[in-house]
Amino acid sequence: MKIAKYQDIIAEPVTTEGAEGVTIRWLIAKQDGAENFAMRFFEISQEGQTPLHTHDFEHEVFVVGGKGVVWREGKEIALEAGSFIFVPEGEKHCFKNTGHEMLKFICIIPV
Repeated sequence: MKIAKYQDIIAEPVTTEGAEGVTIRWLIAKQDGAENFAMRFFEISQEGQTPLHTHDFEHEVFVVGGKGVVWREGKEIALEAGSFIFVPEGEKHCFKNTGHEMLKFICIIPV
């Protein structure tokens, strides 16, 4: 069992081309004994964004703070604390911070 606070995990910059002002914390991952899923914590600074991208797996996102948008099928859909998103395999998407505070969200992916 692993019990910690997200602040105990080092925030690493996301260096993927197109990412601006994004950090990731691997809260739970394979090295923790997680065989099926990984839990990641993202923070996007004001005016920052993830790149427009796809995955060959589904993932689930829960916004815990800030305001932003998720790009989906050419449209930007507003997000705020309490919003959740299911991104199917292969669907193009990106997240942008549109607020004045850090946009923070948890993302669950298969290992």
